[in-house]
Amino acid sequence: MEVFKYGDPNANTVLIQPVDNLDLAFIENEIAEIQKLTNRSFHLLAVKVNHWNNDLSPWQAPAVFGNESFGDGAKAFLDVILQLTTAQDKTYYLGGYSLAGLFALWAACQTDVFKGIAAASPSVWFPNFTDYMKQNRVKCQSVYLSLGDKESKTRNTVMATVSNRIRELHDLLNKQGVRCILEWNQGNHFKEPDIRTAKAFAWVMQHAC
Repeated sequence: MEVFKYGDPNANTVLIQPVDNLDLAFIENEIAEIQKLTNRSFHLLAVKVNHWNNDLSPWQAPAVFGNESFGDGAKAFLDVILQLTTAQDKTYYLGGYSLAGLFALWAACQTDVFKGIAAASPSVWFPNFTDYMKQNRVKCQSVYLSLGDKESKTRNTVMATVSNRIRELHDLLNKQGVRCILEWNQGNHFKEPDIRTAKAFAWVMQHAC
């Protein structure tokens, strides 16, 4: 497990984020943006994902774009993540962008160790995911959801469902009594992922009760 550490190592608030090389290229900017949005001290642990479509996927699914299908490595990767959450005096938040955001939502159904989930532009188009969320409640206090207003404007019929799916998930979580917000950002999926992720983490830090 390769973990990159940022912020205050003595902070009681710990943010955990699965990342790839693109995320790491902009992580310093994300950290600075979180610091602008909240006055709380935090320690961010960026956990490198070796096989994105496998390690973050809760179950197998056919390829949606390109030729790479999705595996079922989420359980094993969550076990790795949980090794970072053993300190009893810390408060943990899990979040990420795209498929990492989907992973964070799924992880919140498996464990109550995370106080809040920061899901920025999560891949909730993932086959059968919203059905799964209807049958399995999250075990955290707060969930942040966001999406770009152009993300569903795609010829890919699976990914084009993302706007409807995230609205459905937002309604579901609110009906379950979870403190949840859905924020719409300008642009497609690839616009300012670092800024969107920073907003997600800042919100759950401030709104987890």
